[in-house]
Amino acid sequence: MSTLHLDAEALYADLLEGVQRMIRPDTVLVGVWSGGAWLAERLQRDLKLDGEPGVISSALHRDDFGSRGMSAGADHTKLPFEVEGRQILLLDDVLYTGRTIRAAINELYDFGRPASVALAVLVDRGGRELPIAAAVSAARITLPGEQRLSLARDDAGRFSFDIEEEK
Repeated sequence: MSTLHLDAEALYADLLEGVQRMIRPDTVLVGVWSGGAWLAERLQRDLKLDGEPGVISSALHRDDFGSRGMSAGADHTKLPFEVEGRQILLLDDVLYTGRTIRAAINELYDFGRPASVALAVLVDRGGRELPIAAAVSAARITLPGEQRLSLARDDAGRFSFDIEEEK
């Protein structure tokens, strides 16, 4: 079996370039807890945007809430700006089935009605179960369904990926 190696820092540079083309004066960044929040934080700094990015949790709007219960990110929604009428750039580390993004958008609308919501992800791994697509994706890969790809961040803020077998 071949080992997949993804250079998360190189992919971040590609994401930065793609996101930079999408930014307008009224755009705000919102990262999905936790990997997307890390991306939003670093993009906010690297793009020299004013203020701070938002963080959104998908936990309370997931369609599998009954079986998963409260997750660690359930209370992490923090939107330090008005959502109503804003151009939202939603960020996540890995796009897979689309269920997390659907739940995050539902949570976002609990805070108001944005003018638009666009999605940017570090990795799109296919396998969509919902009609959700990223406007920007630094990489597109295929992984077996039993493998989980997640973003990791070290103490210096550098990104890497963990690939784990689902239990």
